[in-house]
Amino acid sequence: MEMNGEIYRVAGPVVTVTGIKPKMYDVVKVGHEGLMGEVIRIEGEKATVQVYEDTSGIKPGEPVANTGMPLSVELGPGLLESIYDGIQRPLEVLQQKMGDFIERGVTANGLTREKKWEFTPTVSKGDSVKGGDIIGVVQETPNLEHKIMVPPRKSGTVEDIKSGKFIVDETVCVLSDGSELSLMQKWPVRDPRPVGKKLSPTKPLVTGQRILDGMFPVAKGGTAAIPGPFGSGKTVTQQQLAKWSDTDIVVYIGCGERGNEMADVLNEFPELEDPKTGRPLMERTVLIANTSNMPVAAREASVYTGITIAEYYRDMGYDVSLMADSTSRWAEAMREISSRLEEMPGEEGYPAYLSARLSEFYERAGAVHSLAGLDGSITVIGAVSPPGGDFSEPVTQNTLRIVKVFWALDAKLSQKRHFPAINWLTSYSLYNDRLAGWFTENVGSDWNELRDNAMDILQEEAELQEIVQLVGSDALPEDQQLTLEIARMLREYFLQQNAFHPVDTFCPFDRQYKLLKSVSRFGEKATDKMENGVPINKIMEMESKDELAKVKYEEDFDAALETIMTKMDEEFTQLGGN
Repeated sequence: MEMNGEIYRVAGPVVTVTGIKPKMYDVVKVGHEGLMGEVIRIEGEKATVQVYEDTSGIKPGEPVANTGMPLSVELGPGLLESIYDGIQRPLEVLQQKMGDFIERGVTANGLTREKKWEFTPTVSKGDSVKGGDIIGVVQETPNLEHKIMVPPRKSGTVEDIKSGKFIVDETVCVLSDGSELSLMQKWPVRDPRPVGKKLSPTKPLVTGQRILDGMFPVAKGGTAAIPGPFGSGKTVTQQQLAKWSDTDIVVYIGCGERGNEMADVLNEFPELEDPKTGRPLMERTVLIANTSNMPVAAREASVYTGITIAEYYRDMGYDVSLMADSTSRWAEAMREISSRLEEMPGEEGYPAYLSARLSEFYERAGAVHSLAGLDGSITVIGAVSPPGGDFSEPVTQNTLRIVKVFWALDAKLSQKRHFPAINWLTSYSLYNDRLAGWFTENVGSDWNELRDNAMDILQEEAELQEIVQLVGSDALPEDQQLTLEIARMLREYFLQQNAFHPVDTFCPFDRQYKLLKSVSRFGEKATDKMENGVPINKIMEMESKDELAKVKYEEDFDAALETIMTKMDEEFTQLGGN
């Protein structure tokens, strides 16, 4: 690699260089310290590079070297349980090299070259293999088998294959054309990995969060956005999804979030237990930390790094959920780079290609049939942080055009201490119809009807609230007073959930169904009694109605619910009526 260029101009992370003849998106090493950067524009003899590290102190005339390779990630055993920065440098390795603050120009392999992995081949000499085919397995963590695949663009006949313990870059298989395959492969982050075909998502992502599963479900392989103002609970919701969603792998990208928030994630995750296996949750998690005080350009890369790792596990036939927290900070990084490039600004100063970039990212989600014929999926959940909670700003609006589920966080709800603060009137899911069959089969034959009735009651409550504010609830007819009470029960008993309560933090579908059914049953019986002349205040005084509020916190949920429902039936019988 020869030093064949030099710096011409520096504008923050955007550096203009001359004397090299790169291709678009080639990685170059800039300055005496060899800072890593990526070519993003070429004009004649000049190439513009966005540098992924702090450029203070760099000056024109310093050398520049072109690697000739695009920004790529290393994919192989050892990704799980890792914590990376935006360009896949393992933070633990960097910390050992230089302490708590990352110095410039330090590089480290994405995958460790020290650990040996036990490789068991699943093909033998003479077998013909093509891109995406599985040639063997490695036990990466106690509960996850890492499938070693032929890189997508290679194929041939197996000439030689070994079993035993290997470092990730040692050759384990040789093909007839001389290609040497190791346990790892490299892949350019901006290129989506190829698939056999995309499938239509038909199963929900079970999250254990009642408002998400019950009212606005996302499909496995779907896309969702969580927009919300500062302090409304985006990060807690994202972390709940990472902890509880029923996927095999979680990729969590802390993209431009505050350092202390990311520190919470990094401290909490290693201690959490995976509800499915009882082992540490970290064993199925990859964390990418690119906080707001890290260089801006690497923030832009972190999202691509994360989705490429997700695609790699999807190709093995696994279900992956990817949390991007937050895509607004990613868009802000694009805006900063764009302004330094002196490009014509679009709406609110964001680049004109904002919508295209967001689409490219979300389009990489989906349920697929992989090249090897396995079914895998990536569910992408992006948090959006609109300034001042204004959902009409460009990032939120462009995201809404792309995603199919919209979980709208509301500052007013969080001020009332209603968590998760997701507004049931402005949120929506376009997967409800597609998933209706799954719910009927797996949850309850009347689940879809129960959910629709609950939504109707909540919408009716919103309309009645305006009258209540003018004349008070006592002035309403009795049937409308009852509607308000049932809506309150739905809000407080079903929609509210305590993420920090050991029982309530995760609510499986059978519990959600029974809870919704019990509120519905109260509504039906109360309406019946009222029509038979029982005054509303008698119904409001029922003890069982208030006891139902506590059932979601009970360890022995079924027994507690049964006791309350029996008491409710008795109380309704005592109320009498015509």
